[in-house]
Amino acid sequence: MNENINLSRRRLFSRRKDNALRPPFVRDDVEFTDLCSRCGDCITVCETKIIVKGEAGFPEVNFDNAECTFCGECAKVCPEPIFALDKSPPWTLVASIQESCLAHRGIWCQSCKDACDASAIRFTPTLGRAPTPELLLDACTGCGACVAPCPADAIVMIKPQATPQ
Repeated sequence: MNENINLSRRRLFSRRKDNALRPPFVRDDVEFTDLCSRCGDCITVCETKIIVKGEAGFPEVNFDNAECTFCGECAKVCPEPIFALDKSPPWTLVASIQESCLAHRGIWCQSCKDACDASAIRFTPTLGRAPTPELLLDACTGCGACVAPCPADAIVMIKPQATPQ
């Protein structure tokens, strides 16, 4: 019994690694969950509705239906000192194309390229098989426009130092 109480206390006071995708323009020098009051204002004003209530009520970004336009409304409405609108780039997210991509399976699909306004995804034609995608990381803004149109759910947004699951 005492061992369970000690484990619970350790979990209570240990900081879990935060893998949630947070809104753009979040300052690098702050711990988001330490300052966010979970008021939901950023969720309400998000024009594309990609900011959703996540774990423990903290705002998270979900690209399942739309992309980020980097309008900055989330940063403008936030009453806490979490955001820096002058931050460039707004975040370090980039797209990552997984092996489940239809083109990797020989099926002709370029829906991600068609959705990418930044032209960060290109397909190289190859004789005798479907063109395969190449992600130009220098051009990728991390907007997430390529995520929702992918019929194979093969595109995820990652922080460059993170590894996709």
